[in-house]
Amino acid sequence: MAVASFALADYVVFALMLVVSAAVGIYYAWVDRSRRNPGNFLTGGRKLTALPVSLSLTASFMSAITVLSFPAEVYHYGANIGFYGLSYLMAMLVTSEVFLPIFYKLEITSTFEYLELRFNRATRLLGTLLFIVQTVMVHSSVTGMNLWGVVISTGVVCTFYCTLGGLKAVVWTDVFQLGVMIAGFLSVIIASVILQGGVINIFSDSQHGGRINFWDFDTNPLRRHTFWTVAIGGTFLWTSVYGTNQSQVQRYISCKSITHARFSLFINLLGLWLILLCSVFAGMCLYSIYKSCDPWTSGLLSALDQLMPYLVMDILGDYPGLPGLFVAAAFSGSLSTVSSSINALAAVTVEDLIKPYASMSERQLAWISKGTSLLYGVLCIGMAGLASLLGPIFQAVISIFGVIGGPLLGLFTLGILCPFATSKGALSGVVLGLAVSLWVAIGAQIYPPPPEMSRPLSLTTEGCNFTMTDSFSWTSTDLPTLPKKIHKQDFTSGFTTPISRPALADWYSVSYLYFSPIGTIITISVGLIVSVLTGGRKLNVESRLRLTKEDTSLYYLFKIIKDGVSTVAVSEYHI
Repeated sequence: MAVASFALADYVVFALMLVVSAAVGIYYAWVDRSRRNPGNFLTGGRKLTALPVSLSLTASFMSAITVLSFPAEVYHYGANIGFYGLSYLMAMLVTSEVFLPIFYKLEITSTFEYLELRFNRATRLLGTLLFIVQTVMVHSSVTGMNLWGVVISTGVVCTFYCTLGGLKAVVWTDVFQLGVMIAGFLSVIIASVILQGGVINIFSDSQHGGRINFWDFDTNPLRRHTFWTVAIGGTFLWTSVYGTNQSQVQRYISCKSITHARFSLFINLLGLWLILLCSVFAGMCLYSIYKSCDPWTSGLLSALDQLMPYLVMDILGDYPGLPGLFVAAAFSGSLSTVSSSINALAAVTVEDLIKPYASMSERQLAWISKGTSLLYGVLCIGMAGLASLLGPIFQAVISIFGVIGGPLLGLFTLGILCPFATSKGALSGVVLGLAVSLWVAIGAQIYPPPPEMSRPLSLTTEGCNFTMTDSFSWTSTDLPTLPKKIHKQDFTSGFTTPISRPALADWYSVSYLYFSPIGTIITISVGLIVSVLTGGRKLNVESRLRLTKEDTSLYYLFKIIKDGVSTVAVSEYHI
């Protein structure tokens, strides 16, 4: 089974993506040369509109992990990750109605400024440090690549346009990169559909192979993916990302009005659904093409997330430029995710760690913002390179959003929805919530869930008719699977019995999607209890720091409906 290699046209397509991205940074550095201040650099002067912000939000959601691992997830475990579509909807609704109104009306640059206004400076610093740790650790896996030259080139370009152009450059390069990502996805999907003789054949193969497994409503929290784990756990996870994560919040609070900000969230939702649909269908294409000869279990690949690039080189290798388009799509995902985080890290560093403690002019703060962007860019490049060397040891980072994001979501929820929450309650809650969620996550790495809980689907090599050669190697970050030292799995004959496990192993086997709800619920519960015990019922919180009914769009919707009903009733009375 021979796989084609890159042609000159592929390198040209990839290089063109980098050049355009860098050019956007140069353009905004030139346009904004006379407005050098941290507000313009970090928030775009708060004059952005809904459409580019929504596309930027969608692009930063996608990473190389999305492009490579989501289809591999469907190939290995089935399409029930499609339930993420419901969790995206719930997350956008909660973000729009609960978190967006507070952050927008306060006109803050860093979301953690809110924590100092609502609680105290210690809470703000803790939240800032947790965000920095979370973001830097996540980006050691989000690139998903082991090619040093490409990691460094994309990292340098990303750092370049973030440092020069600020948030405006980040947003508009995201718009361009989203187009590249969708084009890369569609090129593979269209080629697969043509090769397999139509969409119906792909669905039929996936159905017979058990990949269309949407109807799994098992309530067992130990099951890796069911309707409930994906819908409930995913809602908490994505609410923490869109509701409190600086990378996302910084974009929509930069809109010129709260209406534009709300529209950006819901246009972004359409983008998320499109990406999810492409990812799930790409996974079905993978299975349809390799249902009789799995490249992974046959030894051609060393990691599941190599399946998509392997498929690309297998079916598009004879079309110069298309493999390069897919690689550009994968790296565009990384660029958009890393660039948004570099800008967010710079924002929280300047606003939370420098500005409160040093008296500087606006021009000095603007240069410091650029300097911190450069620093975090170099750090992200280094972490990505380190991940490519260490490989699977960084698989655990995928759960970091849940482990750290869950307690942070609980912390902000306490401040916004609980008027009697005190600073002592908030600190106690977030520390204990983080400790418990981290304990469960580490335990899950030591004692992974048994196969009957994760339920990987069968793969076969019966249709292979080739002699084994060196394995294909394009990436290094594997999809989270069961370590062979814990379980040995035969994909054609079922599961073997796992080694003996301690009593707490079932607690550690809880679905990784529940890490976020665990941290959130414990943070809120402990925070409320401690707040009541420390005099929270006597607390008087400013109305601007908590959610009121007038802050929500639902209030005005109900008011319009009520006024309309009243008008109709009066008209009928007069008649």
